[in-house]
Amino acid sequence: MGAKGGRGRAAAGGGAAGSEFFSRMLAFVERAGNTLPHPATIFLVLALAVVAASAIASWAGISAVHPGTGKTITVVNLLTVEGLHQILNKTVSNFTSFAPLGTVLVALLGIGVAEGSGLLGTLLRLLVLSAPRRLLTFVVVFAGVLSNAASEVGYVLLIPLAGVLFLAAGRHPIAGMAAAFAGVSGGYSANLVLGTIDPLLAGLTQEAAHIVDPSYSVSPAANYYFLAVSTFLVAIAATWVTEKVVVPRLGPYTGEEKADGELRPLEPSERKGLRNAAAVVVLFSAVVLWGVLPDEGFLRDLKTGGILHSPLLTAIVPFIFLGGALAGVAYGVGAGTMKSDADVMKAMSRSMETLGSYMVLVFFAAQFVAWFNWSHLGLIGAVKGAELLKATGLGGIPLMLGFVVLSAGVNLLMGSASAKWAVMAPVFVPMLMLLGYTPELTQAAYRVGDSVTNVISPTMSYFALILATVQRYDRKAGLGTLIATMLPYTLVLFIAWSLLLVAWIALGLPVGPGAGLRLPV
Repeated sequence: MGAKGGRGRAAAGGGAAGSEFFSRMLAFVERAGNTLPHPATIFLVLALAVVAASAIASWAGISAVHPGTGKTITVVNLLTVEGLHQILNKTVSNFTSFAPLGTVLVALLGIGVAEGSGLLGTLLRLLVLSAPRRLLTFVVVFAGVLSNAASEVGYVLLIPLAGVLFLAAGRHPIAGMAAAFAGVSGGYSANLVLGTIDPLLAGLTQEAAHIVDPSYSVSPAANYYFLAVSTFLVAIAATWVTEKVVVPRLGPYTGEEKADGELRPLEPSERKGLRNAAAVVVLFSAVVLWGVLPDEGFLRDLKTGGILHSPLLTAIVPFIFLGGALAGVAYGVGAGTMKSDADVMKAMSRSMETLGSYMVLVFFAAQFVAWFNWSHLGLIGAVKGAELLKATGLGGIPLMLGFVVLSAGVNLLMGSASAKWAVMAPVFVPMLMLLGYTPELTQAAYRVGDSVTNVISPTMSYFALILATVQRYDRKAGLGTLIATMLPYTLVLFIAWSLLLVAWIALGLPVGPGAGLRLPV
């Protein structure tokens, strides 16, 4: 398999000096990523740093004038007896009231039923198996983008499946895996449906916006318009990279690995389960539309009768839970994978088991965010930063492109999207709010940068798993192999997605329902 599975290294071009420089660069990125402590430890250190910084800034008399209220903002010293009491009294409530915690837990319960019943895996298999040969690459990428709404199912199922599918079609299996990886991870934020990451990031954005405006609300659907269009952009761009760059570079597959039975057709029981799930989804959608479309619909805003502030948008997490759970149960009953209520509860429990490390991370992140807000360091830093940015004369597009670049760079050393945003949001959301840009636009720019470098980030949690799967077809493949294969996706997606963001801002389009680009004066 090894050498015979060749990746067309000669076709990649470039001299020895260039290869040596690229290898050194990749080695540096790997070493830098490996030296970082656990994300929870990072938040603990940051929280303690906030306490120390609040004391130093308070002693130095640092302050700022709020441009909206005209009031002078001073630093609150947390390194005092009063500060200690507040920290101790609020430790539990900081954790339990942390906005992203409940939304992620509730949404994942429903998605856990859909995944545990086998519905999500069967849907992905059906989508890939039904694809015409000439649309194979596009369908693989598109399925990858859609799969990221369902937690890790794209990584553990679709990427290996794409390798088997390409091999069965007489194409290089690593090309298929690269295309799927680009969709699942490179297009992480794009989707036609909302997933667990949407309420999670929206909660963090809302917490950060409260530094400037305590009444500001950010919907989980805040970026839906932009990300729905991005779904097709990512699918087209990644398909082009696969066909024009990756496939020629890899050349024909000459390894010994053969397609096996993993790509099996759907069983009659699975088809029955899909029919059940489809019927339930149609019925559930009809009920939702019944509550939204009529002027007196029961899901419209009670005060205004509108849709913008209706439960469908302001409380969309229960809809994600109900839709995933009902469809999962319907599939499980039809396919025979769920025979009692105990099976449903087990599926929910398994989805919760995967959140152990997330709960630890959230505990320390919640303390950091709360202490940061109490100290007023974030608000003062936002005012000072906004004044500095305003003095540069940069407009919205250069600012947002710079923020995309920053997010993409940070992603190379810190893989968790929520962990990065928990650190960056309290600084950049209020800073850009004070310059007149909505938190929703800032979040959209962050999600572009956070997605495009996922596929070349060694700190991304599934990177090792993808590498191990690639080594099935090429035993000599290493970290540099995978990064070199995926780097063209990063470059093209960065350019294409940034151009879409530029066009979006230039046209003044809302990034989501009720989410414009500029704040009212």
